[in-house]
Amino acid sequence: MTYKHPLLFKALCYVDGHWVHSASASTMAVHNPANQQLIGHVPMLEKPQIVAAIDAAHRAFPAWREQRLDARATILRRWAALILEHQEDLARILSQEQGKPLAEARGEIAYAASFIPWFAEEARRLYGQNIPSHIPGAHLGTLKEPVGVCALLTPWNFPSAMITRKAAAALAAGCTVVVKPAHETPYSALALAQLAEEAGFPPGVFNVVLGEPQMAMQTLVQDSRVRSVSFTGSTRVGKLVLLAAAQDVKKVSLELGGNAPFIVCADAHLEHAVKVAVEAKFQTSGQDCCAANRIMVERSVYPEFLSRFAAAVRELRVGPALIGGQEQNVDIGPLMHQAAFDVTAERVADALELGANRLVGGEAHALGGLFYQPTVLADVTPQMRIYREENFAPIAGVMPFDSIEQAIEMANDTEYGLAAYICSNRLDLIYPLIRRLDHAMVAVNGVKFTGHPIPFGGMKASGLGREGGAEGFEAFVETKYFCLHHQGQFQGEQP
Repeated sequence: MTYKHPLLFKALCYVDGHWVHSASASTMAVHNPANQQLIGHVPMLEKPQIVAAIDAAHRAFPAWREQRLDARATILRRWAALILEHQEDLARILSQEQGKPLAEARGEIAYAASFIPWFAEEARRLYGQNIPSHIPGAHLGTLKEPVGVCALLTPWNFPSAMITRKAAAALAAGCTVVVKPAHETPYSALALAQLAEEAGFPPGVFNVVLGEPQMAMQTLVQDSRVRSVSFTGSTRVGKLVLLAAAQDVKKVSLELGGNAPFIVCADAHLEHAVKVAVEAKFQTSGQDCCAANRIMVERSVYPEFLSRFAAAVRELRVGPALIGGQEQNVDIGPLMHQAAFDVTAERVADALELGANRLVGGEAHALGGLFYQPTVLADVTPQMRIYREENFAPIAGVMPFDSIEQAIEMANDTEYGLAAYICSNRLDLIYPLIRRLDHAMVAVNGVKFTGHPIPFGGMKASGLGREGGAEGFEAFVETKYFCLHHQGQFQGEQP
């Protein structure tokens, strides 16, 4: 595939302002999930090379933190402008390695860029405080200080946006970063590194490394010079990151799995509820931690909702994002890898065996490969895997409820607590539901709720900390308190 800016397609890691190969010449093949064609090979760095990236970030930190905020902001804004300037190339790289439709990929690139100027500006409000003193002759206050080197471990489902959402906050606060992207989608991260270099980040401030996943994670997380770790991925791996980071008690931010409930009350406008449910479930081919996994519908409107929802899902178009470099008009792309495809088939088989009613799909798609039919399963029960587990796939489980109390109990019946959705027009229902749902983010009558000004994150097994909004700085700054005692008169004062 050709790009308007050919340098964006990089097959080298980025360390201390240099593009580097693996010291052992070890590489990893990257394939397009839509057709399994080889995209290219990227270097798998050895442990000393990943340590060298930490060395570089550690060396660069003192000068970067001392840069005036407006100087850091100028570079950040230039980075965002370059991302938007090359949106089409970046979207095509993303679609090629991740598989999502090109329209979704373009949307992700714009979303990724949006975090950078937000944090560049919001860093102006990293205020300290003057504290009224309780100590005679002392002045008390606080400062917000950057923590230092930050390790950013990012996933394959949003390979561009999850980098900028973390990195923009860390860099604006005065930290330096080492990014370790998912090995399935390295090219998006390396393209961002190319644009970071063009934007003018000093050597060592922004680094991107790849390596054997377990080794790379442990090397980054267990290095005592890395003072903050931000991870997005599965709850299983998040627990391992937390355990590794505990060895020297560093700051940790985790954005993990989800099992989002989608509650449709009887008073909801059903046509709108169906539209929102389709978008909430099937965006990113269902490979989204905020996807509506359990759709709960009040029994009096359950049959009509099922009919409308199934009809809408049947209309979804499945296929590759690109054929011969030409954009395809599709809604659903492939699953990311064979393991994801296999577990999807297993969950559907489990649900059908336990009595679910298949309304749409439920099988491998005729396109073959990693494509799976958009699927609607009705009459789902808590015994089924698709109810209990996070479903990173285009499969929707629908079930009825008889009372709001039952809906709340069902919605909270999960270890996860990331996102939840409500469709209702009754404020006397909506607000109590918002308060009583054990999920950190609640969307009402719409699917769009993320973005640069909001605190994104989860409760329970869905994570720790928040990304985006003013809260997005918390993983990358420390509050330093000072108590300044007056020793007689200040120097320079006249008696």
